[in-house]
Amino acid sequence: MIKAVICDFDGTLADTFAANYHAYQKAFEEQGLALTEEAYRAAFGLRYDDFMRKMDIHDSHIAQAIRERKKELYPHSFHLLRPNNRLLDFVRAMHHSDVKTAIASTARKENLQNVVAYLGIEKDFDLIQCGNDVRHGKPDPEIYVRVMEALHVRPEETLIFEDTEIGIQAAQASGAQCIQVTSSWY
Repeated sequence: MIKAVICDFDGTLADTFAANYHAYQKAFEEQGLALTEEAYRAAFGLRYDDFMRKMDIHDSHIAQAIRERKKELYPHSFHLLRPNNRLLDFVRAMHHSDVKTAIASTARKENLQNVVAYLGIEKDFDLIQCGNDVRHGKPDPEIYVRVMEALHVRPEETLIFEDTEIGIQAAQASGAQCIQVTSSWY
């Protein structure tokens, strides 16, 4: 019996690629750097430090400047967000049926909270965990294990929705059941 539904956010509950890319592209540009859509797509879903390494940015001052500027620019790109209404309807139905619901994302807490508020979906979730809440990013299962512990559910009672390969690896390593979200869900 499913007692909890946990969803990744970026690419799962909402297609945030265009909004994130637009904000990052401007932040990179302000640092005299270029960010192509192809390069960003290859790194989408990584924790920030891993993203910077993949982009070959090793200067901590530049990385911090990009992070802060992207945070400022991101809300101006929210009009590019595409919510996954099919999955959100399912989550709402489960939530109203007393199934616990949560978001488990490697995104920064402030960014995620801003997007969740913009979409008006905060009331649909019992818990939101972010990259700031864990030491290890996906594919490590830490975020899913912590969410299950906080919700007081076992892996076999949990259904996770994920879109990326590293997210699916994390979900599977947690012991929970996992469903892959693809672009056809939108």
